[in-house]
Amino acid sequence: MSKHKSSPKNDNHSTSQNPGNRERTIPLQVYLSEDEFYILEQKVRSSGCATKSALIRHLILYGFVYDVDYSELQRLHETLSRINTNLNQIAKQMNKTGHVYEADVQAVKKLMEEIWQLQRSTASNQPYINQ
Repeated sequence: MSKHKSSPKNDNHSTSQNPGNRERTIPLQVYLSEDEFYILEQKVRSSGCATKSALIRHLILYGFVYDVDYSELQRLHETLSRINTNLNQIAKQMNKTGHVYEADVQAVKKLMEEIWQLQRSTASNQPYINQ
């Protein structure tokens, strides 16, 4: 690293060690858990940024924070769980009796239609992110 001309004020200090010569003068200290620190290191490696500071500056200037509403996915999960329970009951009844009844076939078809309707509804309600 190159040294600046010596002066009584900054004798033998490089730019990176002398806050007076920095373009960025406000330090930032952040406390992270071990997991968060590991994730940060992985993001630095995959981002192409040279340092953690460079990545953080890039995220501050160009990054986005998304507020994601998971209520549709929660509804999907609840409905699929209910359908799964119903299908299991039908399968147990079929295995118990050894017969497939028309009512059971119709129930399965109805549940499958519910799955498709739910999938279409969930897909159509996905948020559009403007950048």
